[in-house]
Amino acid sequence: MQSTRLAKLLEFLESDPNDPFVLYALATEYNTSNDTEKALKFYLELVSDHPDYVGTYYHLGKLYQKLGNTEQALNIYQKGMVAAKNKRDMHAFSELQGAYNSAAGLDYEDD
Repeated sequence: MQSTRLAKLLEFLESDPNDPFVLYALATEYNTSNDTEKALKFYLELVSDHPDYVGTYYHLGKLYQKLGNTEQALNIYQKGMVAAKNKRDMHAFSELQGAYNSAAGLDYEDD
């Protein structure tokens, strides 16, 4: 099923190589199958060419964390918070802020 989905997404990409939803879906598909190199490529393309596609930032940040690059993750979360604020997407902003705080070690539990 996964290879069928990937094949279909690649067809969509061929038809419209600049569709941010297709780029995001491909990045997510590659990330799910642990092809981090291809996932990173598509996430970075989204950040570069579609900086207002807010969903990208959370997943790219998480991927950077998975790869052990906390500084890059923090940077991406910050950029995502700015993009979310600009779109007035407070739900996305809150998720990005939580991810940022967690990655920065700023989350804490009340005792």
